[in-house]
Amino acid sequence: MKIHRERHRTARIGWLRAAVLGANDGIVSTASLVLGVAASKAGSHDVLVAGVAGLVAGAMSMAAGEYVSVSSQADTERADLERERVELATDLPHERLELAAIYVKRGLDPELAKQVSDQLMAHDALGAHARDELGISEEMSARPVQAALASAGTFSLGAALPLVMVVVSPEALLGPVVAGASLVFLAGMGGLAAVAGGASAFRGAGRVTFWGALAMAITAGAGALFGAAV
Repeated sequence: MKIHRERHRTARIGWLRAAVLGANDGIVSTASLVLGVAASKAGSHDVLVAGVAGLVAGAMSMAAGEYVSVSSQADTERADLERERVELATDLPHERLELAAIYVKRGLDPELAKQVSDQLMAHDALGAHARDELGISEEMSARPVQAALASAGTFSLGAALPLVMVVVSPEALLGPVVAGASLVFLAGMGGLAAVAGGASAFRGAGRVTFWGALAMAITAGAGALFGAAV
């Protein structure tokens, strides 16, 4: 019998989270930096240099942060799996009962739960306990390098969008053009990310646009105050 394999969105969670975070942070932080520097009465060249520096520093920071964070998760997963491997080697009967008890809590009767436990452990004991006791699966396992690359790459792409606006904007209109275009970019990115994750595009676009606008407004205000002070 041919089995139809369904593709679920949970397989995307690891890279989608890092990608959305990276792109959103790239647009918001770079646009905010550009607007803050521009509000301090700096020239367009200085604004562009500050934006490029922010892109490079931000991409490296995102990559390092994601790698360290997800590596910590991976270390925890490995430690739990090693502990489970030792328990399987030293107390197999208890581990069979433990797995069967999990299936009973999920609705199986005790006899069927025992049969399921026995068969799954005969096939792959560690895999069965990793999945059903620890909640670790292939789709959800931590991948530090993938998360770091996705985060740095999408941050750079997101950060490049406001910088393009700096290059093409007349100096007198730099602030409004960068702010307006960045909000459009944020809305589009938020909507696409929401659709990819199976959520409402309108809701996804709205929340990232709101927080992006707030971040840019506050940073521009700080730049204007600092520029006036000096």
